[in-house]
Amino acid sequence: MEGFAPVSQQATTAAAQPGPAQPGPAEPGPATQEAGGSTRLPDMTYREQESELRSAVRSVLEDRAAFDAVLARTETAETYDTGLWRTLAADVGCAGLLIPESLGGADASFREAAVVAEEAGRAVAPVPYLGSAVVATVALLSVLEAGEPGSASAGELLTDLAAGTITAALGVPFSSMPGTRPELTVRIGPAAEGDADGMYRLSGSVSGIADALPADVLIVPADGVPHGLFLVRADEPGVRRTPVVSLDMTRQLGDLTLDNVLARRIAAGPQAELAVAAALLAGAAMLASEQVGLAERALEITLAYVKQRYQFARPVGSFQAIKHRLADLWVAVTQARAAARYAAACLAERDPDTPVAVALAKAVCSDTAVLAGQEMIQLHGGIGFTWEHPAHLYLKRAKSSSIGLGTADRHRGTLARLVDLPPAAA
Repeated sequence: MEGFAPVSQQATTAAAQPGPAQPGPAEPGPATQEAGGSTRLPDMTYREQESELRSAVRSVLEDRAAFDAVLARTETAETYDTGLWRTLAADVGCAGLLIPESLGGADASFREAAVVAEEAGRAVAPVPYLGSAVVATVALLSVLEAGEPGSASAGELLTDLAAGTITAALGVPFSSMPGTRPELTVRIGPAAEGDADGMYRLSGSVSGIADALPADVLIVPADGVPHGLFLVRADEPGVRRTPVVSLDMTRQLGDLTLDNVLARRIAAGPQAELAVAAALLAGAAMLASEQVGLAERALEITLAYVKQRYQFARPVGSFQAIKHRLADLWVAVTQARAAARYAAACLAERDPDTPVAVALAKAVCSDTAVLAGQEMIQLHGGIGFTWEHPAHLYLKRAKSSSIGLGTADRHRGTLARLVDLPPAAA
């Protein structure tokens, strides 16, 4: 984009200035103990480079993802806007935020990634940011960091992802819960005659995968001895992706079927499980940030409407009951933002409190996003129920994301277990 330095340059500049995105060894983590026993919480404010990144992303989305364009796309066969994603991925650098600079990425942190997620939520943008730039990328980074035999292949794929030339997706259902191992429904078969070393054949199916439809590469967990994580080219013979009519067509799910498909193993056994677990945890945290952006935008649109809609010769927003509902929603959005920012900070600094922070964020932000969508429709009155108004897109994205990567109730159960809360009395 003209007048805006690439994100990788921003990250490099920021690393040389005070307040780096990733603290050095001497800086305490989000919930570490300082002298005197007090607990230091992370800075919840947005840093300068995060604000610059937000401005760049919002500028693109306002220009390319206006409501009428998003709505029109949901009614076509190509529900994902691949052109918009190429702009965000390559020109703005969103695809390589979490990827090391040595591989062409920005070497930024989850704080920056969360900012982009917020903006994607505000615009209900039909782009595979969550699935490709977060979930799939984190899985590959986990493999690379572990030094698995497939690390070279993971590194090559990360380089292509950072350049924005390809898109990837993790082959697990969108409903998969962090902290639990997704059921393996794909089986490993022996390599065929003539297949290169390290190649296997996969057969099976996975249903309800988010961001699989526009993906060029699929990262598929498969069962075998040992089970592993495999790279599958989407154009490989035997790969079939079937679009699913989804509640949220701005993030249309897809079913994946593999029939004796050639695949390269990049991780096996426990490391494959760790890579998937890391990807789901990070995905849940970034999805929480997306829900915050969605809820904030729904509140903004609703506030603007009740100020200009008159009834009984006065603005609807001047009625006390409306004021109370919007004030409660504002408080809920503010609390959700704090939870999401804490989860992003914990991920960025690899704090031991990360599982607790993510469970809290996903539970709180899921409920808040749904509440914001519901209030948006109800406080708009009759117009809020029409297809031509954006309210239904926000409610649909809120409802689908509240199920994605674990429901609020499941995350509350995880949170209770992690902090050792006693069960409720019978």
